[in-house]
Amino acid sequence: MTELERFVTENRRLRYVLGEHEEGMTLRAVVRNKMQVSRRFAKKLKSFEDGITVNGRRLYMDTKLKAGDVVEVLLPEETSQTIEPQPMAIDVRYEDDYLLAVNKPAGLVVHPTIGHYRNTLANGVMHYWREKGESHRFHPVHRLDEQTSGVVLIAKHAHVHRLMSEQLQRHEVEKVYTAFVHGVIRERRGTITAPIDRDPAHPQLRIVTDDGYPAVTTYEVMRAYAAASKVKIWLGTGRTHQIRVHMQWIGHPLIGDPMYGDERWNDEPYRGVIGRQALHAERLSFVHPMTGERIVIEAPMPDDMRTLEEMLERFSG
Repeated sequence: MTELERFVTENRRLRYVLGEHEEGMTLRAVVRNKMQVSRRFAKKLKSFEDGITVNGRRLYMDTKLKAGDVVEVLLPEETSQTIEPQPMAIDVRYEDDYLLAVNKPAGLVVHPTIGHYRNTLANGVMHYWREKGESHRFHPVHRLDEQTSGVVLIAKHAHVHRLMSEQLQRHEVEKVYTAFVHGVIRERRGTITAPIDRDPAHPQLRIVTDDGYPAVTTYEVMRAYAAASKVKIWLGTGRTHQIRVHMQWIGHPLIGDPMYGDERWNDEPYRGVIGRQALHAERLSFVHPMTGERIVIEAPMPDDMRTLEEMLERFSG
């Protein structure tokens, strides 16, 4: 029996069965190292009668365990008192007991902010869960700009969110985007390594600067048009506005981008076809933190970007 086969979940409980080679491990070591439960979460579980058990009984964390012992950890139900559920069409691309992935449309903010408490993806997801009879906190694993469409991954529990966040930090989550940019990119494939930080003159903007935070973007040209390119983009880091800033920096800003556009392209006939940056998060790939399976989630390109693509094809003859 493999370690993965001995680590299962059932009814909001993590369950781990010790193998022969693990005999003598302390309960603390199993919970922390094998079940990946943080010290903070383990401490919180002490307030629950059945928070952490061995063969159905509570034991001290320094108790040494035997092969075949069954360790169970409770994933307490979480609720949010601050995000108001709001009816909204939710395009679910993947869902299980631990994760939810949705295809976010352009024009929708992911999470409520000061002065923007309603009409966000979080409001819609909370309503979606309530209609299903589920209660979770909204834990976005990553975020997209308001005007960027595509896959957004949400954890249903803080423990799962932490494990996914660690995958992101280790660069083990593949995020793939489709974008349409101004101009014909000469190199079919390239990697942009340029630090990014806030623009001192305009704090809402980001710029490439030598003393910024490391940022890596890889692109591949999928189609060259008369005066534009369709590109596939992989993120090596996740800086705010990273794709938009990097593509502007190499002289090929995203079509429709109101913040990082370029006056050189003001007269292009397709400029007004799309009312936002032509950027879509088309695929997300990661290892499921609870099952070990490779999960690939995809979202089709939205209608406004398809219309833009058709126009670019026509102009290219």
